[in-house]
Amino acid sequence: MSTLPEPEFEHLASAELNRLLEAVIACSDGLDPDLQSGVLTIVFEDGLKYVINSHRAARQIWMAAERNAWHFDYDTPSHTWRTPSGDELWNAVSRVLGNKLGFTVSLS
Repeated sequence: MSTLPEPEFEHLASAELNRLLEAVIACSDGLDPDLQSGVLTIVFEDGLKYVINSHRAARQIWMAAERNAWHFDYDTPSHTWRTPSGDELWNAVSRVLGNKLGFTVSLS
């Protein structure tokens, strides 16, 4: 579990989710992303949803997609969100979106 103080976590997680929202909007017309109360929901044309949210109690960003779940902790040295195995948030989101859409997705 991250040792970030709650206000710092809230600031970092909120900023990250807002950046992800903008990147997802820019990456494809076939997606309908929405960010409300710390929950980014990405809805596909077929109705499938991926969810990325801040989890205050654990001080993590969580993602549920493709019948899988990821828990990302903030890595202060790299200023990125990473799973314990080292998977980085933006790479994971790009990968799962690309798998679903059938083409390479590069979020920036």
